[in-house]
Amino acid sequence: MTTHEPKPAAPGPLPVVAPQGDFDEDTLPPLEARIKEAVNTHGGLILDAGNITFGDSTFLRLLLSTHQDADLRIANPSPAVTRLISIVGADQVLPIHPTVEAALSA
Repeated sequence: MTTHEPKPAAPGPLPVVAPQGDFDEDTLPPLEARIKEAVNTHGGLILDAGNITFGDSTFLRLLLSTHQDADLRIANPSPAVTRLISIVGADQVLPIHPTVEAALSA
């Protein structure tokens, strides 16, 4: 059995990544690279999801796998992100905050 220990956090606040637009299998790689860089450097990130207009199952997979391996905090989720996360019940697992400020202070 494999255990997933979160990466240790670097000193200081988590970086905020604020992507915009639609995220599916074709458009996800640049966001995935930014998230991996933040995780490798800081042990996590705050995803300001307010300007995400669509996310498919590959986007959801990225969120869940990042949460499993790092300190992922989702802030300001757009209606599309809220719907995607709630449909599959991931809102019971993922840390969701109403604002970036709330995520920073969590």
